[in-house]
Amino acid sequence: MYPELRYEKVIYQNPLLALRIWRIDEEERTPEEIQRQTETDWQEKKYVKWHYHKEIELLYIVQGQQTAFCPDEKLILNAGDVAIFGSNEPHTTMPTDLQLSHYVFQVDLQNYWDQSTMNSMKRFSEVLRPLSSLNYICRENPEVRKRIGSLIKEIHDEMERGDEGHDLAVTAMFKQILMLLIRHDHKLCLHYNDNPMLQRMQPILDYVDEHLGAKIAISELCSRINMSYTYFIKQFKLAVGMSFTDFLAYKRIKRAEQLLLTKNLSIAEIAVAVGMSNMGHFYTMFRRYNDCSPGQFKERLGQPFQSS
Repeated sequence: MYPELRYEKVIYQNPLLALRIWRIDEEERTPEEIQRQTETDWQEKKYVKWHYHKEIELLYIVQGQQTAFCPDEKLILNAGDVAIFGSNEPHTTMPTDLQLSHYVFQVDLQNYWDQSTMNSMKRFSEVLRPLSSLNYICRENPEVRKRIGSLIKEIHDEMERGDEGHDLAVTAMFKQILMLLIRHDHKLCLHYNDNPMLQRMQPILDYVDEHLGAKIAISELCSRINMSYTYFIKQFKLAVGMSFTDFLAYKRIKRAEQLLLTKNLSIAEIAVAVGMSNMGHFYTMFRRYNDCSPGQFKERLGQPFQSS
């Protein structure tokens, strides 16, 4: 990563949904000299004051004009426009008109991976190119642009109200956005490695689900599907979209979240139940996925949701 960049730690409104969404209303445009310098820096690949985060980001412009930059593209966004940036993709924005109003939607895609949707979700793994390569979809297709913009606003409103079942509504609407991107990606910018390897890996996925509380040795998994260690590691990442180590940690932390909210167990008991008996490692991994400790997670989710 470039040394000029700033890492942004996204604080989720709801850890289970792993997202943050808010509306920004600005009344001042970026001074001309800063606009010129920002464009010059972009042309010279000097990413001064740019930032990145592991979450993907979508912008929806309600009023005014905003200029956005990512390494490969400059976007002039007007009312009704939508833009997307990939996970850990450097970007920066600046208001280039008075009275700018827009939504910012940041979400951790990994939180929405499950076995029922894995075949589609792996398309967003950014193996070959960042998700900003999909910006052509909303630029060329006004119907898709309008629908995604409406979904972003609806997600924001659901999070603001926090009604019962808002988590189901938000999840469904976000997956609609992903579905629209998949179905209208006629340039095939997403990851379309449709080999049968995912099907071959299915017994491994099932085994992991059934044995999260036990020690899982990669050598044992390799023997189950008759693969060498090196070949398994490579093919698993290609098929699933993340390394096996990351996948296993993700599944264990998600199971821990469920136990924290549904079982009257101590944190130590939960760590053992998900196969992480080393408490230091468990806390480290839990914080990586939730930006809080297990105790804070349980306390936060035990309270009625309040939008921030």
